[in-house]
Parts: sequence; C-alpha cells; structure tokens
Amino acid sequence: MIAIVDYGMGNLGSVRNMLKKIGAEACISADPGDIARADKLILPGVGAFDNGMQNLSSRGLIDILNEEVLNQKKPILGICLGAQLLTRRSEEGTLPGLGWLNAETIRFSFPDEKNHLKIPHMGWNEITIKRNNSLLCGFEETPRFYFVHSYHLHCLDQEDIIATSAHGIEFTAAVNRGNIWGTQFHPEKSHKFGLKVLINFADL
Repeated sequence: MIAIVDYGMGNLGSVRNMLKKIGAEACISADPGDIARADKLILPGVGAFDNGMQNLSSRGLIDILNEEVLNQKKPILGICLGAQLLTRRSEEGTLPGLGWLNAETIRFSFPDEKNHLKIPHMGWNEITIKRNNSLLCGFEETPRFYFVHSYHLHCLDQEDIIATSAHGIEFTAAVNRGNIWGTQFHPEKSHKFGLKVLINFADL
C-alpha cells in the first residue's frame, strides 16, 4: 500500500485517483500507524514552505516520517512543495526543512536579459534526464511534465539530481538519494508521462 501523507496541503485526491488508475492500493492519511504500515509514501504539496513544515509538526508527522524514511528506508516521493520540504531550508521561509537532502530551496532568479520571464513558472516543460534512474525510465518519447512553482531545489550534492528542466535557467526537476525521490513537477497533472512516473514508483 502507498500512503499519501495528509498534512493539509496538496492535491491528495488527484494523486490517489492516478494511483487508482494504475491499480496501486493507496490511502490518504495523517495517521502515524498508516504511515508505518505502508510500503511506500508520497508527500505531495502546494503552498508555502513554512506552512508545510508547521503542518507536518502540528500533526505530529515529522518523527514518524524520519523513522520510516531514514531508519526503515521506506521509499518516499515528494511532489512540488513536498520535494522542497526534503531540503534543509528555503528562501521562502525561516523554518528548517526535513533536511533529508543536502539541498536548499531557492527562488527563481534570472539574468537581466531574461527578467521578462514570469514567476511562477507555470505550464508544460520537457525534462532532461541526467542519469539512469528507476523513477524516470521507460518513456517512449521525450517526457514532458506540468510545473507550477516560484522556487526550485538547489542541490549541493550534484549526484542527487536525476533530471533538469529550464525556465530562463536550468533548474532541478527531479532528485534521488537512496530511498528518497522528489519531483518539482506534478506527476498527477502530467497525463501519460506522470502516470508512467507513478507506475515506476509503485514498482520500486
């Protein structure tokens, strides 16, 4: 079973519907027991960094997530804000992140000649896969995903980056370290390409 972590922020129903479409058993829950019993976890998210960390803390979810992900090595997929919460900190707020990745979350900053570009970055973009990875494999054509974000991950360990995309600058689109995965894009909004990512995650 895949537990979709409910901390009050994210497209929970959309993620569950996509998992249902691929035949994966899933639940939406903030119950530490469900998180402990699950085979895999998804941490979705839409909104501000500090709100996300405050909600995880107020619902008593940080300790159980640390136990299951860091100690039990349970696979987890962070989506959009959920991926940003995996980092140490964000320019968007003051609270520390989960710190599972040696990374920080930074706001888009463009060179002068590209200052006309809009923030948030919103819409469909192709990704460039940087290294072979079980999450981003099996595509029959160049994969394209749906993005909505003003901030992106800055990885201090470059080997954690498994895909990039571009909006004025090249930015990190997906990461992986051990049992921890994150995507800046929304697989649940990305049709056949997102469906393939979720199939790959379910099959890990």
